[in-house]
Amino acid sequence: MFFEAPRERVFITGSEAAKEAIRRSNVDIAISYPITPQSETMQQVGYLYAEGYLKDYYRGEEEYGVMSAISGASRSGVRALTATAGPGLLRGLEVIASWPGGRMPLVLLVMCRVVNAPLAIQPDNVELSYLLNTGVLLFHAENQQDFFDYTMKAFMITEKVDVNIPVVVAVDGFFVTHARGYVELPPKDIKLPPRDPYRAATPCMDNENPPARISRDAPIQKSNFISYHMHASWQQEVFAAHERSRRYINQYMGSAVEVVNPGSDIMIVASGSAVSQSREAVRQAEEDHGVKIGLVKIKSIRPYPRLELIEACKHAKRIIVPEFNYVGWHTKEVRNTLYGHTHAEIADGPRVFGGMSMPTEMILDYIFPQAGGKRF
Repeated sequence: MFFEAPRERVFITGSEAAKEAIRRSNVDIAISYPITPQSETMQQVGYLYAEGYLKDYYRGEEEYGVMSAISGASRSGVRALTATAGPGLLRGLEVIASWPGGRMPLVLLVMCRVVNAPLAIQPDNVELSYLLNTGVLLFHAENQQDFFDYTMKAFMITEKVDVNIPVVVAVDGFFVTHARGYVELPPKDIKLPPRDPYRAATPCMDNENPPARISRDAPIQKSNFISYHMHASWQQEVFAAHERSRRYINQYMGSAVEVVNPGSDIMIVASGSAVSQSREAVRQAEEDHGVKIGLVKIKSIRPYPRLELIEACKHAKRIIVPEFNYVGWHTKEVRNTLYGHTHAEIADGPRVFGGMSMPTEMILDYIFPQAGGKRF
């Protein structure tokens, strides 16, 4: 379906792209809470329920309840989906952090938006920094096409029996969710095969046999030794599952990275909407300045493509990491990954936040500091 089915090119919003992905993903249940302002993604999923593409769909009482209910649905053996954004993600974070240890397959869509005051629906992906160490797999989509493709592939990857870790598919909201872009869609009359609940790392919920993976029960908590050992083994399983997911990411997504102009002295490393702005900066640098700039698009934030990035940047003398957030979580990730593997200067920016757009001139300032732009 991903590689051989014919595709039709349509001009739709990111929220509509998510709807079309869910239509073809054979989803059993979706649960949502309509935080405002957000996007119309889950409203679009409601239309699918009305059309008969989902077996069940309802509104939770708030985000904590939604994240709890969707994990219960996944434990019962059905294909489950929810979505949130900004403050809604932070409210549900306590439950989300408990998902990976339970080895439950499900998909969460995150449409990043400003989380600090004043709130806005424009993108600011600082919220992704809160997800980095929760144990979930995290894909960062560049555009509407990615949002469609990554969502469907997320279902395939999360349900692999040697993975069974929740997958978060994130996009920079407003730019992608509210704007239209070209998306190539396979026909509506084909869809993913249903989830097989008997191919799972842990047993599905059975009222005759209560699940063993809800939490540490009281008898175990009486022993610190058993409690710590159990926690360590569960978390080791999570990170081992991350490593096993890499081969499925390569299989379904081609690779965890896309490299443009490999071998260039100056490399841009970006994810999400920052990739689109970087592509334009690469084009302008070559056409207006006669300089070829490289670009590494990071598709998977978790697991992070360590070896791929080291290989892509081994010739680089300067590295630039444009981001839509203030804290620079991606710059820290790049520096941690390349420490000891590069002599390149790694720029501290450019960054925009609070819903600002990122003009390509900001990126070009870092590429050509001798022309009066930013110096490292």
